[in-house]
Amino acid sequence: MPITADYIRIADEIVADVRAKKLTPGDKLPSITELAALHQVSPSTVKQVYVRLEALRVIWRHQGKGVFVNDPKLWMREP
Repeated sequence: MPITADYIRIADEIVADVRAKKLTPGDKLPSITELAALHQVSPSTVKQVYVRLEALRVIWRHQGKGVFVNDPKLWMREP
């Protein structure tokens, strides 16, 4: 079985949680430090998770406020 990079695995878990409605649009995700501790990975790994999810438009960042789940209708599309 191939080994999946931690950042891809964690990003996929977040996407799965949105699809399963465990996370809904507008929900705030944990901070980089909190998510790193939760998954026992380095903060730089979580930064990769958030970069990947932001590129796919799964999340959006609000400076000073946090990272939030985007509406799945907007994923990978420009408004």
